[in-house]
Amino acid sequence: MSETERQTEGPADVQQKAGNWNIDLLLDVELPIRVSFGKSEMPLKDVLKLGPGSVIELDKSVNDPVTIIVNHKPIAKGEVVMVDGNYGVRILEVESAADRIRSLG
Repeated sequence: MSETERQTEGPADVQQKAGNWNIDLLLDVELPIRVSFGKSEMPLKDVLKLGPGSVIELDKSVNDPVTIIVNHKPIAKGEVVMVDGNYGVRILEVESAADRIRSLG
């Protein structure tokens, strides 16, 4: 390895090469989780007219899967369910663990 390569290596590079990843250090980190039912765009004049009882049409149907987003990255698909009178999401499809960790970058 050249001197230039050694200078550009950071601690993560060294740990990865040595195989010393300790993910246990990160397991207690809290991340924001969001569920996306769909999206829509509308002119500002229509947004200003919104009030109680207004309906915003989304780009998905009721039966389409929702997207589970962690730290602003989509990681899974699911379906909306009711749990003791509250909404929940049943996971249908999940990215691989490696892809999820890589996307959290």
